[in-house]
Amino acid sequence: MITDSFDPSGETLFTPEAFFGEQKHFGRLAVVTYSDEILENALQQFPHEIIGHFGSVNGMRPIYLLDIGDRKVICYLSSIGSAMAGTQLIEINWLTGAEQFIVFGSAGSLHKETTENRYVIPTEAFRDEGLSYHYAPAADYIAVRQSNRMAECFEKLGLPYVQGRIWTTDAFYRETRSRVAQRKAEGCIAVEMEIAGMQAVSDFHGFELYPFLVTGDILDQPQYSYEGLSEANHAMGKFHTALALARLLS
Repeated sequence: MITDSFDPSGETLFTPEAFFGEQKHFGRLAVVTYSDEILENALQQFPHEIIGHFGSVNGMRPIYLLDIGDRKVICYLSSIGSAMAGTQLIEINWLTGAEQFIVFGSAGSLHKETTENRYVIPTEAFRDEGLSYHYAPAADYIAVRQSNRMAECFEKLGLPYVQGRIWTTDAFYRETRSRVAQRKAEGCIAVEMEIAGMQAVSDFHGFELYPFLVTGDILDQPQYSYEGLSEANHAMGKFHTALALARLLS
């Protein structure tokens, strides 16, 4: 069973060293995006250099060191979905030395009035994916450990936000009305595809994960609406918020 997958005392068969060689050290903090448009805009705005590559048989991706004026930050385009996004935290740590990860993405809203025009800072993530069960004991939810610290940063920046539970799922085409109602009843305000797995990996390896979301499509109404999805996916405001957080956290 998937819930029996956690093996805390088991010796791993191999580490990133087998694929990437000796560990590198370029900095402690990485900014992580899922949007190729955001990354491309960032590369046009800031001086940068390529400090490494990660990936697999279906393509390698560059890792960038951005000069944002008063400091340099690691930045890369993450894969979508817990399995790859979480695994890539391990690889980026090995390739760059990053231990703090500011991660921003889009989400579906489960409560429009609560999330509208606010950033979502997750407090816990429902583990409806596979990766987390290999990195943490089985449970329905996993705590997002840096949630309150993130809220403090958003307060300092004067940005609108809401904290709440979220739902991480691999199967977005199986987000059914009954499951939406169930998650809402448990206090979930948004649904996305990565955070539960990324948090479990971070807890296991001692990383600090700082996730925030912008909701786009609306799931808690009679007719599905995706009007805001493109803006939530690709708006550069999220990237500049991430850089502001980087200045507070580093």
